[in-house]
Amino acid sequence: MATNYTVKQGDCIFSIAVENGFFADTIWNHPNNAALKKKREDPHVLLPGDVVYIPDKRPKEVGEPTNQVHKFRVKNTPKTLRIQLKYIDTPLKDVDYKIAVDGLEKTGKTDGEGWLTQSVLPNAKIAKITLADGSEFEMKLGSLDPVDEISGLQGRLQNLGFYSGLVNGRMDDDTKNALKVFQHFNRLEATGEADEKTKNLLTEMTAK
Repeated sequence: MATNYTVKQGDCIFSIAVENGFFADTIWNHPNNAALKKKREDPHVLLPGDVVYIPDKRPKEVGEPTNQVHKFRVKNTPKTLRIQLKYIDTPLKDVDYKIAVDGLEKTGKTDGEGWLTQSVLPNAKIAKITLADGSEFEMKLGSLDPVDEISGLQGRLQNLGFYSGLVNGRMDDDTKNALKVFQHFNRLEATGEADEKTKNLLTEMTAK
């Protein structure tokens, strides 16, 4: 049955799609979601309270001989988690790491620019990264609000280590100071205001 789904923290079009048995494009490109698509632009980043239309499923009929065993593969596209690891401004190149995503552990090595790249399920929620020196980082996947929201600014600044306060959606002094430090660090005018250059750079630098 078709339904309207209210987005929760941590949801994105990909996680909503896989949990309801659809391809992400089927939902994202549905005419009933056109207004949401225009508003958010990025299917990875939704705001809690957004409403996503989930259509009826259409059964697919396949003609195959009876009394035989047939194998069918359910298609779904894994998502790519891509994070650049740095110490201050220096990429952590060729560093061994372990990553546990919702309890499933994998190992790897960052590339020559410090990027960690791993395939994850579209509805994965928690990733824990452990480096060879014992450093550990845990992140909530899909939890960033749109960058046009104050909570989206705070979440990105927090992920990048510029903000340690609450993600509360209030443009308080701590948030303004974090913006100033981020801007100064990245050679932008340190105004403490979220102009387009600042928002674009925050979006570019934070993992989806």
